[in-house]
This record gives sequence, C-alpha cells and structure tokens, in this order.
Amino acid sequence: MADDRVKRRLTTVLCADVHGYSRLMEADESGTLATLRRHRTAMAGLIERHDGRVVNTWGDAVIAEFASVVEAVQCAVEIQQEVSSQDPGATPAPHMRFRIGINLGDVMVEGDDIYGDGVNIAARLQELAEPGGILVSGPVYDQVHNKLSVGFDPLGQQQMKNVAPVTTYRVAIGGDPVERRAVAGGESHASRGDISPPPSTPMGAVLQWFSNLPRDVTTLLVIAAFLVLINVFTGLRSVWFHWPVAALLFIAILRTLRRRRPDSGRKEDR
Repeated sequence: MADDRVKRRLTTVLCADVHGYSRLMEADESGTLATLRRHRTAMAGLIERHDGRVVNTWGDAVIAEFASVVEAVQCAVEIQQEVSSQDPGATPAPHMRFRIGINLGDVMVEGDDIYGDGVNIAARLQELAEPGGILVSGPVYDQVHNKLSVGFDPLGQQQMKNVAPVTTYRVAIGGDPVERRAVAGGESHASRGDISPPPSTPMGAVLQWFSNLPRDVTTLLVIAAFLVLINVFTGLRSVWFHWPVAALLFIAILRTLRRRRPDSGRKEDR
C-alpha cells in the first residue's frame, strides 16, 4: 500500500513581496515588471549563495526556505541592501521596496512545495513588515540574536489571521536606529498596545532599559536590589549587602559582555 502519511520537516521560511505593487504596475507596467525581474534574479542568486532554495513565486511574491536560520536572516539583510542600493535613475519605474518575513517552524512537504502554519506565519510577518524592512518570529530571534551583527527591535505579540499570536522582532539593518514605525494598513504597533511608547521621563527610560535586558541579567539585578532592601529594613547598623551585591553585579556584567562579544565583527562561515 502507498504511504499516505504527510511528510514534515522543520525549516526556515522566508516570504517577500513588493510594497505597493498594484500602484507601481498602474503607473508603469513594463518598467515595474523589468525592475521586478531584475530584483528576482538578484534574490535568487543570494538565496542560492546562502544554501536556500526558491519554493514558489507568484505575482510579486517570493517564498524560499533555508536549512540554516542564520543564513536566512543574513540573506534577507543582503536582499534589502541590494534593493536599496539600486540607482533610482537607472530605470523610469518608481523605486521598488520589498517587505520580508521570516519564520522557523514545522511545515508539510508535498513534492517541491511546503505548506502549513510555518509558511503562513512567515507570510503574515511579511504583511506586517515595513517597506524595506524585515520582521522575524520569536523562534528565529532566539536562534540568531547573538550570531549576527544586526540589531533587533522587540515588537511584542502580533495578532495574525488564522494563526496564534506570534512574538515578533524587527531587524535593524546596517545598524540603523531602532524605530517604532507604522505597519501595513497604517496602524502602528504602539497604537495597538503591543509595545510601549518612547519614555517621556527619566524613570520611564530606566524601566524601558531594564525591560530590554536579558532575563538572566534582570534576575541578578532584582536579587541585588532585594538584598539591599533587606539590609535597609533590618537596620543599617551592620552593612553587609555590598559584598553579595558586588558579586551579583560582576556576574551580570560578565554575562552581558559574553552576549555582545559574538556580535562584534563576526562573519558567518560559508
């Protein structure tokens, strides 16, 4: 009997599409199509260079998969850099910008095609990404945040159609400043309550900085603060908190430096 079991695998899915494609086609069909073909050729070369494969293309969209999460994110960054470096005067068509979403998840496999929530989430992330931007899911961030020399802006959980809420991160390409910009449909993340607005007070700035620290570092700082409070409330005739607090702060600093060291100038092997 034939084996009817669905084949599955864990893979990294990259979805990309052109922002405002219908508007571009309405303005200049031939110029837009020529620009799209040129960019797709460049994207296919970058995807192959990073050991990925193009799964499907339709309209202005591209779906690719990668065995390596790091290679997928690096490829997305290079795609956006390649597109943004295009000379606007090289073609009469308006400048074209892509939105990219990346997800690491389980997919169903049928021939050369892949299906399932692993693909759907990447497509939803692409829809939420800003023009020229990259949005990744939490599992992708967990795998790459200390392996690539790019920044990540936490955007909180996003409600997505037909899938469970997904924790998302915006990739800060080329060290650009972290920003909270509007997402597709003109609705900002801040207006939906997913992230906090920029702090307006020094205390707000401190709390935001504290919330962005790694969990193990914040735990050490909370323990240190708790020891100080214990010493204060039990009387300061005998001051003892400074030694354990100093040790905890030293450990926190070491853990922070260890996380930052791989990000400085590291290049991925190919």
